[in-house]
Amino acid sequence: MDNITNRGFADRLAPVIVGYSAGVQGGDAVAIHADPVAMPLIEALTESVLDAGGDPYWVPRSEACEQILLENGTDEQLAFLCPIDQTMMETADVRITLWAEVNTRAGASVDPSRTAARMRAKRPLMETLMRRFNAGELRWCGTLYPTQASAQDAQMSLRQYTDFVARAGKLHLPDPVAAWREVHDRQERLREWLQGRQEIRITVPPHAGADGREHDGTDLRVDVSGGTWINCHGKENFPDGEVFTGPTSAEGHVNYTYPAVHDGQGAEGVRLAFKDGKAVGASARVAQDFLIGLLDQDEGARTMGEIAIGTNYDIESFTRHTLLDEKIGGTFHAAVGAGYPEAGNSNKSGLHWDMVSELRPDPGTGRPGGTVEADGEVFSKDGVILVPGWS
Repeated sequence: MDNITNRGFADRLAPVIVGYSAGVQGGDAVAIHADPVAMPLIEALTESVLDAGGDPYWVPRSEACEQILLENGTDEQLAFLCPIDQTMMETADVRITLWAEVNTRAGASVDPSRTAARMRAKRPLMETLMRRFNAGELRWCGTLYPTQASAQDAQMSLRQYTDFVARAGKLHLPDPVAAWREVHDRQERLREWLQGRQEIRITVPPHAGADGREHDGTDLRVDVSGGTWINCHGKENFPDGEVFTGPTSAEGHVNYTYPAVHDGQGAEGVRLAFKDGKAVGASARVAQDFLIGLLDQDEGARTMGEIAIGTNYDIESFTRHTLLDEKIGGTFHAAVGAGYPEAGNSNKSGLHWDMVSELRPDPGTGRPGGTVEADGEVFSKDGVILVPGWS
C-alpha cells in the first residue's frame, strides 16, 4: 500500500470485497462497474471472483463520456437509459461498483437542471436494484479506488490518501475480515438498543457558523416507529461503519456542518427544515441553485429517506467523498430522496443524498457538540456513543 500504482492496495482489497462483502459463490455472474482508471482493482477483483468460482465481467463506465452528454445532449438524449446498464441490473447476481473519480469538479459548470434530468433518467436502475436486492436476487457492494482527484479533495497526497482509505477499511490489519466481524458485533449492540424506539431527536445549540454568522443549530425530531435499524459492517459499502433506519416522518431543522457533496459538486452551509417528513425549506450559503435543483428533480427528492449514526472512528477527517464521510465516527447523516425498503422506508426518487453533520465539539471554532436521544434517553453525547457494551 505504499503506492496505488503498484497493485498493493488493490490486491489487499479485492479478496475482502469478493469473499466477505459480496460473498461471491460458484456460478455467480459478477458485474464490475467501473471507470478504466480503476483497472488495477478491476483486474484484482476479476482474479478474486475467478478464485471464488464466479463469472466476472467488466461493465465500463466513463466520467468523461457522461460529462459530454451533460454538456451537449438534448433533453431526449439526457433521458436515454443505457440498455447495457439495464441488462446488468436485471441479470447480475452480484454488482460491484468502483468509485474512481478522475475530475471531481467536472460537473461544476453544468446547469443543475440538466444534472437533475439525468438523475431522473437513471431512477429505474435504482428501483431495479432495490427490488432485486430486497428479493434476495442481487448482492451489491460499492467501494472506493483512490485517485489523484479524490486525494486532492481530501487535501492529501495520493500516498497519504491511499493509506487513509486502507485504514478506514482495516486493510492494514493482519485479518481485515475478522476485524469487520468485530465491528458487526459491536454495532449490533447499538442496533438492538435502538430497535423498537419511536423517536430520535438530534440537537446542536445555536452557534456561529463557518462564515462567522450565527445560525440556529439543529433541532430535528425523526419518527422511526416504522423503521428497522440496519447494522452496516462492510457488506453493501466498503469501508463502512454506520447504523441507519428508514424514517416514518421528520420535523424540525438541521444545519449541516459539512458541504453536501453529490457527484463531486458541493453545496455549503446547507439548512433544511422538515415538516411531515419533507424538506419544506432549503437554503445554502454556497451553490444554493445546485441544492434546489436536485431537491426539485422529482416528487420524492425532498422526503427524508434515511437517518443514520456514523460509527467508523478510523475516519477522522472530512474528505468530500460521501462513502467515507457519512461513516465518520461522531457524526450523523439525514439523507433525502430514495429510501431503503428493508429499513422501513419505500420512498422513491432518482436522488439519494446523504448530508453529514458533526456531533463532536470543535474548541478551535467554538462549535458546540450535539446530543442524540431515543425516546428521551441520551445515547450519543458530543459524538461519543453511550450505549452499554460500546467501546
